[in-house]
Amino acid sequence: MMNSVLFYAAKKILMIIPVWLGITAAAFILGVISPSDPAVMLLSMDGISAPGAQEIAAKRQELGLDRPYVLQYLSWLMQVLHGDLGLSYITQQPVLDELLLRLPVTISLAAAALLLVVVTGIPLGIFMAYKKDARSDFALRASAVATTSVPAFWLSIVLMWLFAEKLQLLPTSGYGTPAQLIMPALALAAGTTGTLMRLQRAALLEVLEQNYILTVKAKGLPLSFIIRKHGLVNALIPVITLLGNYFGAILGGSAVVESIFALPGLGSYVLEGIRGRDYPAVQGYVLFTGLVFTAVNLLIDLTYLLLNPQIRLGGKQ
Repeated sequence: MMNSVLFYAAKKILMIIPVWLGITAAAFILGVISPSDPAVMLLSMDGISAPGAQEIAAKRQELGLDRPYVLQYLSWLMQVLHGDLGLSYITQQPVLDELLLRLPVTISLAAAALLLVVVTGIPLGIFMAYKKDARSDFALRASAVATTSVPAFWLSIVLMWLFAEKLQLLPTSGYGTPAQLIMPALALAAGTTGTLMRLQRAALLEVLEQNYILTVKAKGLPLSFIIRKHGLVNALIPVITLLGNYFGAILGGSAVVESIFALPGLGSYVLEGIRGRDYPAVQGYVLFTGLVFTAVNLLIDLTYLLLNPQIRLGGKQ
């Protein structure tokens, strides 16, 4: 059993390597297809606003941009493996340093949003399954659909109007106190909470129809006891997948919410890079968030195995 677990873990880790290489290739191609010439951008930053053809050619040769793309990629990949993501065109600071500086903001936002999702979505989904087809079930299912349909940017504006302008309970922007994360976390958590409620309900109802659960029901045990002792662990497995993907998606998709609430996180950083054509920053963001996303999903896969080894080990005990 232990050998099987270790073999599975090693296999999943090895499978991550080609995925990471694919992410590096995608990040490199993003820089290659960018409409602006890096040589021209750097020359303009050096004070040469209208460089000549010879100056551009010399700068491209200095940067190695005159070499074949394969050699450029291999050279860039070696720099990445040594922790060098290049310098930001805008700030002239190492991109990796700036990403690491902003990462805690996005991690805090992701953690706060996930906390809201877990403490609301999972219990409500279990309650919906317990009250299947009751009025409360229909009402919660309708609310889940509604929250899933609301765009995060629109909800952000509504939350700012209600809690900041009308009630004056929460600050509208900035980072540094828990209060400043409440509205952004709510905006990010709302849609996934609705999705999680429906997923948890469906997963638990499916588990409750399994033969071993029906056998326990036939013994006359209360449904609440059956859910707690027999059904919940298996019903949580698909939910864990959603939470892992959601955490990774926040790292790559929180740009709009961070921008609205002026949070100095990864999302606002990449928006600044896009507006300023700071391609090393955008490349670094894509690479960095892609690596974090795959790492999180690797941890989720290993968590699967810990929860129920039968799922990945062919049903053998």
